[in-house]
Amino acid sequence: MSRGRLEAFSDGVMAVLITIMVLELHIPEGNGLEALRAVLPQFLFYVMSFIYLGIYWSNHHHLLHTVSTVNGKILWANLHLLFWLSLFPVTTAWMGENHLAVIPTATYGVVMICAAIAYTILVRTIIATHGRQSTLATAVGRDSKDKLSIVIYGVAILMAFVSPIVSAALYATVAVMWLVPDRRIERTIRSANP
Repeated sequence: MSRGRLEAFSDGVMAVLITIMVLELHIPEGNGLEALRAVLPQFLFYVMSFIYLGIYWSNHHHLLHTVSTVNGKILWANLHLLFWLSLFPVTTAWMGENHLAVIPTATYGVVMICAAIAYTILVRTIIATHGRQSTLATAVGRDSKDKLSIVIYGVAILMAFVSPIVSAALYATVAVMWLVPDRRIERTIRSANP
C-alpha cells in the first residue's frame, strides 16, 4: 500500500467519525433559550471531540508526509489508532448525554489515553521502519508533549471519580496544548528539502 492510500483511508475514517459525532447531537426541543441550555453540555463535548479529531487529523497528515514506504507494521499501528478514534463518537455522546457522570467521563479519558498511546505507537513504528536518522525521528526528538498529555489523561481519568468537571477541564487542557498543530515535522521536512 502506498502512503497516499493509507492517508486517504485514514482521512475517510476521520471524516466519517466527525459525521457520526454530529449525527449524535440532539435537536433542541423547543425554540427558546431554555431548549438550547438542555443540549449545551452535549454540544460542548462535541466541540471538544471535534477539536481532538481535528488535531489527530492534522498531526496524522504531517506524520504521513515523513513516510516513504508502508509495511504491515505501519498499517496495523495506523488501524490501532483509528480503532481508538472510532470510539470518540460513542464516548462523546455518552458523556454529554449524562452531563459528566463519573463512568462516562472516566471512559472518555480511557479512550483519549488509548488514542494517545496508539498515536505514539504509530510514530515509533514509522521511526523503526525508516530509521533513527529519518525525518520523523529528527522531528519528534524526545517528544515531551506526548508524554505530558498521557500523564494528564491518567490524572483526568482518576479525577473523574472525584470531580468530573475537573476531569473535563483536564481533557480540554490537553486539547488546548495540541490546538496549534505540531510544526516540528513540517519544519524538519522543509529544512531537509530547501
